[in-house]
Amino acid sequence: MINVLPGRLRSDGFAFVPAAGFRPLLEGMRRLDDWAAFAASWNDLALDTHLPDGHRYRRRRHGTFSARAGEGTFRREPHQPHYQGLEYNKLVGGIERWFEPIAPAIAEGPTFGAIVEAGLALYGPLKPEADWHIEAHQFRIEARPDAAGQPTPEGVHRDGVDYVIVMLVDRVNIESGTTTVHALDGRELGSFTLATPCDAALVDDSRVMHGVTAVRPLDPASAAWRDVLVVTYRAK
Repeated sequence: MINVLPGRLRSDGFAFVPAAGFRPLLEGMRRLDDWAAFAASWNDLALDTHLPDGHRYRRRRHGTFSARAGEGTFRREPHQPHYQGLEYNKLVGGIERWFEPIAPAIAEGPTFGAIVEAGLALYGPLKPEADWHIEAHQFRIEARPDAAGQPTPEGVHRDGVDYVIVMLVDRVNIESGTTTVHALDGRELGSFTLATPCDAALVDDSRVMHGVTAVRPLDPASAAWRDVLVVTYRAK
């Protein structure tokens, strides 16, 4: 599969990879011995306070990494803010946003490493001379009976990078959360729902836009959330 996906990205600009295909790809990188601790770390995310008033449904941690062309491995960089220009994020772009760092035990663990290195293996052939600036985001989107959770409150958008991996870690007591992919002129090119842990979306951010529909609780009396890891790759 790892040999097929770069071709799909070249032709379509995106690919949905179900867990049945993506998890074996990860296991080919490293043994996912820490998966339980990796997934449990989403229970320790801080509230994203950069969203406007009334948007109190997103929790996150963030980390910055780098990789040299052709190496296939990566290193952690000193903690720094996340920044997007207003042309990419009209809601909260144009400012430096600081978030709590991804815990060292998670960033240094085999599951996280396999995901980042899978991206290097998939995207490296598309820009073989590139060194990479990599950012990783742990997101939890909470859904309440009185307020749906918005995975992409900025709407259909680009991230302002070259490539993106969005991988589902868990979803509990929610409905919807459908990913839509659009051409730069707004035409919808496809849609799918990340429903099983390790379901993944691969995106060529220079060619397509993406968004995710709001999530709502199936059982209003119980907690509800959607956990994803987003990893972005920008050629330096």
